[in-house]
Amino acid sequence: MNTFARSSALMALFLTCCVSSPEKAEGTSPNEEANLRKLVAEQTEAWNRHDAAAWSKSFAPDAEFINIVGTVFKGRDEIEKRHASIFVGIFKDTRTEVTVRKLHIIEPNVAVVDTDHVVTGYTALPPGVQATEQGVLRTRMRYVMKQSAGTWSIVAGQNTDVKPAPAPPSQPAPASTGG
Repeated sequence: MNTFARSSALMALFLTCCVSSPEKAEGTSPNEEANLRKLVAEQTEAWNRHDAAAWSKSFAPDAEFINIVGTVFKGRDEIEKRHASIFVGIFKDTRTEVTVRKLHIIEPNVAVVDTDHVVTGYTALPPGVQATEQGVLRTRMRYVMKQSAGTWSIVAGQNTDVKPAPAPPSQPAPASTGG
């Protein structure tokens, strides 16, 4: 099998396995849905290679991104710089699996894409961020995307960590009836 065919087969497998969707896209054509899913798949692949330039390439030049601790990064260059830093730091050995939870076309050229991320292999977590379970960080990402000249780009994004489930409440001791 030649390199192109092998790469195409791997990308198709990746799109089906790693960027799955439990919900059908709302208001989108199959072609546009495929383009949006491809963008998410390429970004996921870039994260797993720890390639900040590739991870950030789909952000519009003036995009804003709110990271997991609430810091706002303005512009693709700043978003890329921050991710370059974490890819050599606490997230240098991470892997992520991404599921597209919801795609919604608001206008013919504007979409909201919600994804769920499962991140493993981190060496530490940012202050205030907790593992959802031992060794697993789950986050939810929301992107607002805009299509221009046939290409989708991310104009705004926010990543939020999913907190661990709270412990069940303790049961109060039964009241004594005396006696």
